[in-house]
Amino acid sequence: MKIALDESVPDQVRRAFSGHEVYLVKKIGWGGISNGKLLAAVESAGFDYLVIADKNLRYQQDLKGRRLAIIELWTNHRPTLENHLPRIAAAIEGILPGEYRVVDKP
Repeated sequence: MKIALDESVPDQVRRAFSGHEVYLVKKIGWGGISNGKLLAAVESAGFDYLVIADKNLRYQQDLKGRRLAIIELWTNHRPTLENHLPRIAAAIEGILPGEYRVVDKP
């Protein structure tokens, strides 16, 4: 599976998704673009998942009809996320295209 990590998600989170293709939005050249344009870019580039830490995205964007599955993390604090990589990895299990899943605070 092809996973994009939003620029608000620490690079170290990529370790949660070993065995998958993981790309950092900022290294692709999509850093700083608006959420609507980012969603369109990620989806049109064939990504299966977008991992974010932006709690407002689902309220600010119309997500109906998207093929992209979005996983929202409860924080973007690197040390906290590093302590919960297995929980983050489990978030992609069984997620369907177009689904929005929240990984809640432990």
